[in-house]
Amino acid sequence: MPTYRIIVDLSDRQLYLLDKDIVVRGFPVGVGAMLTQTPTGEYSIVNKQANPGGPYGAFWMGLSKPHYGIHGTNNPASIGKQVSLGCIRMYNEDVLELSEIVPVGTRVTIRP
Repeated sequence: MPTYRIIVDLSDRQLYLLDKDIVVRGFPVGVGAMLTQTPTGEYSIVNKQANPGGPYGAFWMGLSKPHYGIHGTNNPASIGKQVSLGCIRMYNEDVLELSEIVPVGTRVTIRP
């Protein structure tokens, strides 16, 4: 049975999907800007929503830190940059792929 977790590495702007501590997939991400940095720490996915509207692209996965999440974007040029208000942005096709794999409750580690 898969035991997935996510590691977001802010310094290399990558989200890694792990199964039993083995990286099975990496995705480029956009992260928080200098004044609105993505918070580091241990969280979990607490909710999921398709087509959330606004700037959140095709999918939203809320984190246990209120107001923060992993989501798609309507601005694909922002991926790989420090531009968000603290959330983790992914290409829409990537966030859709990830959302099909990880359930609510998945651990998310955000490291500097």
